[in-house]
Amino acid sequence: MTVTEQLGTLQRILAQGAITSLFQPIVSLSSQRILGYEALSRGPSDSSLHSPINLLATARHAGRLDELEIACRQSACRRFTDQQLGGKLFLNVSPETLLDPHHKPGRTLELLRQHGIAPERVVIELTEQTPTEDFELLDAALRHYRAMGFSIALDDLGAGYSSLRMWSQLRPDYVKIDRYFIDGIHQDSVKREFVNSILKIAAASNAKVIAEGIELNEELQTLAAMGVDLVQGYLLGRPQEKPPGDETIRLPATHTETFDEDGPALAALLIRQPAIEAGRPISELLDFFRQQASLNSIAVLDDARRPVGIVHRSLISDALLKPFATDLLARKPVSRLMCNDLLVVDINRSLHQVSRLLTSRARQRVDEDFVITADGAYLGLGRVIDVLKLITEMKIRQARHANPLTLLPGNVPIRQALARLLQQRQEAVICYVDIDNFKPFNDLYGYASGDELLLCLAECLAEGIDPQRDFLGHIGGDDFMLVLGPGDWQIRIQRLFERFESRCRRFYRSEHLARGCFIAENRNGEAECFALLSLSVGAVHLHAAHAAHTDAATLASLASEAKRLAKQQAGFSLQLIEARDAVQAPSVRASAL
Repeated sequence: MTVTEQLGTLQRILAQGAITSLFQPIVSLSSQRILGYEALSRGPSDSSLHSPINLLATARHAGRLDELEIACRQSACRRFTDQQLGGKLFLNVSPETLLDPHHKPGRTLELLRQHGIAPERVVIELTEQTPTEDFELLDAALRHYRAMGFSIALDDLGAGYSSLRMWSQLRPDYVKIDRYFIDGIHQDSVKREFVNSILKIAAASNAKVIAEGIELNEELQTLAAMGVDLVQGYLLGRPQEKPPGDETIRLPATHTETFDEDGPALAALLIRQPAIEAGRPISELLDFFRQQASLNSIAVLDDARRPVGIVHRSLISDALLKPFATDLLARKPVSRLMCNDLLVVDINRSLHQVSRLLTSRARQRVDEDFVITADGAYLGLGRVIDVLKLITEMKIRQARHANPLTLLPGNVPIRQALARLLQQRQEAVICYVDIDNFKPFNDLYGYASGDELLLCLAECLAEGIDPQRDFLGHIGGDDFMLVLGPGDWQIRIQRLFERFESRCRRFYRSEHLARGCFIAENRNGEAECFALLSLSVGAVHLHAAHAAHTDAATLASLASEAKRLAKQQAGFSLQLIEARDAVQAPSVRASAL
């Protein structure tokens, strides 16, 4: 499309108000509720300006960006009110429009009045696409918004030309970390350090951090362990015209799945569907679709019955809409029409593995199919929507048993993890972790500080586990359960002690740090001097040979006993019990660290 045609399309969009508003939820992990929705604008679906990038670029080129943004806000406010969505409304605004001398202040407030939205529910989200130089003028514009009750958010932190300077000078209420730093954060220590730095700056500037672009459960787990509370991304909800209106949301369980059930086998989702060879004529392919009205896709195979492509009904429909398409295509090979970008999974893959593959594919649509094979040979098809439904059901079941504060698995999944450990005859070390002097600390510093401390310990624990072999659960209060692989587990416990001791320092008052203790009431209501917080760990070493002679309840009981013995020692301590079979009494060996 030529520039002239694009400008003409833009003119029609603005004249007709042909803007589609999508809403993506922003979720609070701590409250498990939707904080609000970011409004995202699209042009008409049959237009070259459907993409927001093309739409904004054309408006900017035409000098009509301010006019377009007002139209987008008008659409967003109308749809937000029509659907009676709760929480806050995040509206995207380009700084350059606020700095435009022709920009008329007060129009956004008038829109809100028309649609009955209180300014206190609206967050102006600055989206920086071009350099911003006049910070003083921008700050004055934002002060005007704040005076009317709006909050301010800074989008794509770390990706813009001057986003850090904007943060420093404008002091936004929210900062959104660019998705580049979220993508694969569970596998990238540098990205974790970046996010940790952002969290520290946010705490100092009284800003709330929003991590956007979350697509994998591992990313969510890592961010939750780091202390990020506000999250946004496909994993939690895609942009939709009609998003979930209930402010309460079921979150994916944020823990490792090594000891978790894999769920239903992929074989249960297998659809025995005929395929077609790549060299066959397209006329045969068309006959397949004509004869089966419910047929969504057909896999395309090579001579060895291995999948090389897929044809979706939507592609066939598009082809047949063209004049003389049937006559032109009938004798051509199927390979001319097939899509090479297909997902192929082995029948032995777990449902979780397939889900990760699906969510990591930017082009995978929920109404499409994927190919299932056995040792590379074609078996049939699976439906994306079926996988997502089952995964959602499993996550809902898991969330019911998660600890509400840390979102770690609670007592039910902990017992299940121990039972599976025994069933699989694995050697492991089961650790019961407890904070010393937590109750007097909680009484003295308050429950809010106590909760922050528990989240700090959860973060310390999560950083030291290997998702491929370990398990982390929250029993309740200040009690946590670790299942570690054998080998270097003692070194990792020592590092846990060091991390916790270092990070606890920020919770104490300066005089308590200087004295190395704090004074609080004991259980008898008397003032007592308590040592600074430390950890007691009771560990049970389970050998594979003993797994058949014990049960989950016995393991938990032994770990509790080891923890009790560890708490009899001052400071950071580890008590190890070598588990024998149920007939023999356990042998006990103490170790103070």
